[in-house]
Amino acid sequence: MNSFISAFPRRVGTAALALTLALASGCKDFLDVPPQGQLSEDAIRTDPAAAQKLVDGVYNAMYLGGFDADMHGLQFVILTDVASDDSDKGSSPNDYLANAGTVDNFTLTASNGTVNNVWNGYFQGISRANQALDKIPLSPAADQVKNRLLGEVRFLRGYFYFNLVRLFGGVPKLDRVPLASEINSPEFQKRASAADIYAFIISDLQFAVDNLPLKGATQTGRATKAAAQGMLAKVYLYQKNYQKAYELTNEIITGKSGAYALLPNYADIWRTAGANSSESLFEVQTGVNAACNNSAVNLYSVSQGPRSGGKGGWADLGFGFNTPTQQAADAYEPNDVRRAGTIIFIQPTAPAGQRSTGTVLWDGFRIPSKDSVENFRYSYKAYHSRTKEPNCGNNDYLPKNIRVLRYGEILLINAEAALQTGNAAAATTNLNAVRTRAGLGPKPATLANIWQERRVELALEHDRFFDLVRQESVQPGMIVPLFAAQGKTFTKGKNELFPIPQPQIDLSGNQLTQNPGY
Repeated sequence: MNSFISAFPRRVGTAALALTLALASGCKDFLDVPPQGQLSEDAIRTDPAAAQKLVDGVYNAMYLGGFDADMHGLQFVILTDVASDDSDKGSSPNDYLANAGTVDNFTLTASNGTVNNVWNGYFQGISRANQALDKIPLSPAADQVKNRLLGEVRFLRGYFYFNLVRLFGGVPKLDRVPLASEINSPEFQKRASAADIYAFIISDLQFAVDNLPLKGATQTGRATKAAAQGMLAKVYLYQKNYQKAYELTNEIITGKSGAYALLPNYADIWRTAGANSSESLFEVQTGVNAACNNSAVNLYSVSQGPRSGGKGGWADLGFGFNTPTQQAADAYEPNDVRRAGTIIFIQPTAPAGQRSTGTVLWDGFRIPSKDSVENFRYSYKAYHSRTKEPNCGNNDYLPKNIRVLRYGEILLINAEAALQTGNAAAATTNLNAVRTRAGLGPKPATLANIWQERRVELALEHDRFFDLVRQESVQPGMIVPLFAAQGKTFTKGKNELFPIPQPQIDLSGNQLTQNPGY
């Protein structure tokens, strides 16, 4: 998709807020726009379409990934899935050990490169958002159009900050483009409190709720009213404002438009056939353009693909990171269809004299048995078919939409919030709607049952670590023994957050303070 990408310097601290926008090529849906070069202020004042290009540049920030600034790629996967009990580092034992391995076993320090890359990625996205918010009011477009564009950007900025505050706690609050004289001021370098960041997120998402259109009234993939309602409900869940979380999700569930429903086949959610389906509230959009260039998050799918090992001799599917744990595999009840839709299980090597059957994926690709594969389990949700789904053969950029918020989670947020506010009937209804799709019978709506349902419904969707920390704040005493059972030492008062990256502390002139324990 052709869209604007900010021209940021390589060292991206909170002070590195470049103000120019340049185009890069790509494609699909609303991001399929022709190259325009750089946007001047005059162009924004005279061309009604220019403001839209600024907004598209904020969406395009979500492609950041690989081994540099990262928003949704391998680095983010490490800080979410690998940090949790859902998965281990995977790959070969020594591969990326200093960065991913130390996250996996909670021995990381402030010099960890993965932490710095994710910090950089999210602040690049916030910088683009602030640039767009600064210039959109200059547009000659109608006020209703400008408010929609502002709503999309504030939704994205709210989402970016939500991930940052869950990763790091309080971070610098960049609520506007600073003047040149302000870039190095303490206002933009020091950390705001987590409470201030949450208030900022709520303000952004509420504006989005008030100004975004319904699904079907805007181009596929753009933020909608329900996406903002769902994200705001999730934020309120973290704030323990259960009444607000319930009200917002209830509006989505009972919405007259009927735009949202559980996709009947759970495994289809993560295939091209399930992209932007009735299940979807918000996804990172990807695609293939007319020149056959993939537009996607760098190294998202390929970094998690099954990796050759032992005998080898087959065209493997990736680097082998983010391998589901045995505990994750064991968390599913018998006959739960989500287990097979979430985890690729590698078949054991057959005894001598017998033929190994291997593992056949949904598209017919056959992975050999364990004697030729590095690990026993891989993420099915990250898999993108080379033969049955669109791509241009560049495996680093496989065009797989990343599901950020979907209806199954809305039902579970509603169930938890309903239970916490005394509405057991609604909690039971929505918990068991999720279970019915999974092929399971009903269960009573207890907090333990709802949290367990979140675990298996949302496994490997980059939320489990955050969920564990949140749940520990509601019912203390669970998280330490849970990780101890995996041989990992989680230190309360420290490991709920990641360290503020040392390069960012240095760039701030030591105005950024470190999290406890690092």
